[in-house]
Amino acid sequence: MKVAETERGNPPVAQRRLRVAVVTETYPPEINGVAMTLGRMVDALRARGHRLQLIRPRQGDDDRAGTAEGLEEVLRPGVAIPRYAGLKMGLPSGSALRRLWSARRPDLVHIATEGPLGWSALAAASRLGIPVATDFHTNFHSYSRHYGMGWLTRPIAAYLRRFHNRARVTLVPSQSIRADLEASGYRNVAVVARGVDTRLFDPARRSAALRAAWGAGPDDPVLVHVGRVAPEKNLDLLVRAFAAVEQARPAARLVLVGDGPAAAALREAHPRFVFAGARRGEDLAAHYASADAFLFPSLTETFGNVLLEAMASGLPVVGFDYAAAAQHVRHGVNGLKAPYADDAAFVAESRRLLADDRMRRALGARARETAAALSWERVFVERMERVFLDIVAEGEVNHEQAIRGLERG
Repeated sequence: MKVAETERGNPPVAQRRLRVAVVTETYPPEINGVAMTLGRMVDALRARGHRLQLIRPRQGDDDRAGTAEGLEEVLRPGVAIPRYAGLKMGLPSGSALRRLWSARRPDLVHIATEGPLGWSALAAASRLGIPVATDFHTNFHSYSRHYGMGWLTRPIAAYLRRFHNRARVTLVPSQSIRADLEASGYRNVAVVARGVDTRLFDPARRSAALRAAWGAGPDDPVLVHVGRVAPEKNLDLLVRAFAAVEQARPAARLVLVGDGPAAAALREAHPRFVFAGARRGEDLAAHYASADAFLFPSLTETFGNVLLEAMASGLPVVGFDYAAAAQHVRHGVNGLKAPYADDAAFVAESRRLLADDRMRRALGARARETAAALSWERVFVERMERVFLDIVAEGEVNHEQAIRGLERG
């Protein structure tokens, strides 16, 4: 993918404006890391002059295809994902997609999720000779054991590898995920790192009124967790870590931002915790900035956008040494890390962070400095655009070479 321009005199890659079909089973206003990333990607590529066709499941009976400059939405039927309330997977749509793309051919199909709709898109694009890029966003094969389906782990892993290896490129958020996938037999894996919106997530959004609503005084430490309240997020460890903090700082508060299948049971078991529910935009940013530290015990992330959002909000983080934390957290400099899956170390680091206010404030200030250099536009959008442009240009050159070969024959 190093071609600068095609052989028929098409514009240089940097000047091309593409028509990209984006296929995904989740999209805003649904709240999760994949939806957020896809929403930002679509908006950013449109802002750069590319035309996007968004193909997704209908999210509800009143859901309607949106209309905006440079964006065409195509809604397909979907069904709820078992034991994963609030999200749907699209039903197979191969014939519909072949008709759609035969009538108006995209330059590239980008598939963000690997469900039935994503598989249909992969098959349709392959049949029509349209280049395909895929995202590896979520460790579904790791999630399965948290939902009583551990026996599916190996079949799911095999399906995902087969799915992604049919694409021209699979995009991942970090070098560590790339290395893991390549060791598992994935081909053509490229890194497109994540960024963060530092204008939205900013320590200046700290709110004394919000802290008071949580029952926290000016000097009482507040720990926050942002994410789906679900078994795969390792929330039992979050509870244990907070208990250790509370022993040393009895006035500490724990705020959980998000919703999910474990919320009701957790609320009943721990009525003293603050359950803020799902939050968006500036409201979400205020919840980050009004806390004092971010605990991230998950072991199932491909990256963890929330960790960068916390750092941008001036929060020191405690996480395991993998995914986003491995890439951006420097232990003892801008946060604290525990070895992967070492629960005792995670609890100890959480307690240490909240026992030393001076260290906590220093780590938080440096976390903000780290995040300030991770512009979403620079580290994510420009790299993804480059990959897309190069795939299209490479495909055009290959097509030209094939035609010349036929002509010579």
